[in-house]
Amino acid sequence: MISKSAKALDARIDEFLTGLRIEGGYSRHTVDAYRRDLTKYRQFLAARGCSDPTRVTKALVQSFLEELRKAGLASVSIARCLAALRSFYRFIETDSRSTACLTLLTGGSKSWTRLPKTLTEREVANLLDLPVGPEPEHVRDAAMVELLYATGLRVSELVQLTVGQINVEIGYVRVLGKRGKQRIVPIGEHARQLLIRYLEAARPRFLKSRASQAVFLTRLGRPFTRQGFWKMLRGRAALAGITKPLSPHMLRHSFATHLLEHGADLRSVQMMLGHASIVTTQIYTHVERARLKRIHSQFFPRQRQRPERRSHQSGNYANQGSGEGDEPYA
Repeated sequence: MISKSAKALDARIDEFLTGLRIEGGYSRHTVDAYRRDLTKYRQFLAARGCSDPTRVTKALVQSFLEELRKAGLASVSIARCLAALRSFYRFIETDSRSTACLTLLTGGSKSWTRLPKTLTEREVANLLDLPVGPEPEHVRDAAMVELLYATGLRVSELVQLTVGQINVEIGYVRVLGKRGKQRIVPIGEHARQLLIRYLEAARPRFLKSRASQAVFLTRLGRPFTRQGFWKMLRGRAALAGITKPLSPHMLRHSFATHLLEHGADLRSVQMMLGHASIVTTQIYTHVERARLKRIHSQFFPRQRQRPERRSHQSGNYANQGSGEGDEPYA
């Protein structure tokens, strides 16, 4: 039998999630993910005889995170779970105890952060340069993949695009992102041309006599789904010879990383990705720093020179002071 305290906690969780959806403008996918995370947390506490989430200890929080890790959750999933817990504790923050619990959860996600997985520019080129067949599905699939990489959209934003959000004459999309925030993202000439081809030749064949505001449609005239895009992307990756596991978010990561590698500033990338805080975007600077470190190791003259052996007799470096072949330092 569920205790009164457990029922009360479930009611607070439901109230919290309803607020996220209605007042916070969170998407259904985010709310569902937060519900799963909070359910895991409640079950974890209940199994240890704790029915009051404001009475947790640091050891208990660490044990919960360790259990998530042992269960095989990805680092990004653990970080999201922490975000859900922080938001929930802010919601129930009515006394010093819940404030103390929030302190335990603050800053804990850094140790779980991992660098985003990306494709190389060659892999992206192989994926995007696949031949476009004559069928409308071929044109649609090519346009979707090209547009995703060209804009760095989330896959949910891509499949939810409406005709009114696209301006192919100027070449941009108006994206409705998380919590209803809008942003304008340029789409590039390759994506623009493919999108025009799809809208003029392929989409009408899907639509027929039906009416729909969705840009990308199935052969039955229904909006394309996230699951359908995942399946299609895996198939195209196999045709392109990409063997690493590929997800739509990897194209978003690749978009940001490649922009930074070619000199884009972090603030512009933040705006195009739709990140509320530049702190979120800064994870891509770790990727850039790793690339710069490899370049430094490969090309810096002092890195490539073998250190001279010390003379056992004099304690000085062998061949010191010859000056032959030395380059002046700037």
